[in-house]
Amino acid sequence: MRRIRLDIAYDGTNFRGWARQPALRTVQGTLEAALSRIAGSAVQLVVAGRTDAGVHASGQVAHADVDDQQWERLTQRRRNAPPVDDEIAPVAKRLSGVLGQYSDVAVTRTSTALDGFDARFSATWRRYEYRIADQLVGYDPLERLRTTTVRADLDVAAMDAAARGLVGLWDFAAYCKPRPEATTIRTLLEFDWRRDERGVLVANVRADAFCHSMVRALVGACVAVGEGRLAPEHLPVIRDALVRTNEFKVLAARGLTLAEVGYPDADQLGARAEQTRNRRDADEIGG
Repeated sequence: MRRIRLDIAYDGTNFRGWARQPALRTVQGTLEAALSRIAGSAVQLVVAGRTDAGVHASGQVAHADVDDQQWERLTQRRRNAPPVDDEIAPVAKRLSGVLGQYSDVAVTRTSTALDGFDARFSATWRRYEYRIADQLVGYDPLERLRTTTVRADLDVAAMDAAARGLVGLWDFAAYCKPRPEATTIRTLLEFDWRRDERGVLVANVRADAFCHSMVRALVGACVAVGEGRLAPEHLPVIRDALVRTNEFKVLAARGLTLAEVGYPDADQLGARAEQTRNRRDADEIGG
């Protein structure tokens, strides 16, 4: 088997999330169908971060293992095609042809995976962005599919202070939707807010991994701070209580984009994957 890496972008509006589901349109299902069509038989993808329904991505990463026959079909080249450094690279263009000119999902790059690379387990961090248009900015219909509207004048300085106060290794159970046998302990590496050149509020949220609905809950808590309903110092109190609360709303998926996935140096990819896999197994055993 040979492993290929796919870098992916998508508008999540009309997808029921990443993960393949019977009779539902998902990103995984759409991409696997296109890749399998080119490869001549079924291909399965392993993804860095499974996004929920309505969540977008500009920097998603996945890998697929293909056998020799599939590899041969994937790397078939037209006569007189220009030489390439990586024979799997042209597959991204071929996928664009299968998916269609104005598809809401695109494979921006295909490459031969480095030794030890695992899209999910080799990743050291994921970074999300969340976009909010408050009353200062106003509603922009051209941005409606990737920006959440909040009818308030939000205090971005207070939101930024609240966000930075949550950074670190903590149990984020109060900010996650619980799942059986899944840990809620995460290392939040970065969390901050700024306004872009148009005044839209943009959250930068980076962590080693995220539990279910964690980013949208963290963002919702910060919005409550920006509205003046919660004090910045109250967010760590909520976190440390380890219990879900109704003191803030979990915001809509439309404002959330998976922007980037980080990986270690090439010589550390396999070790990182093994380390992460062993830790996940221990977390599941421990509940």
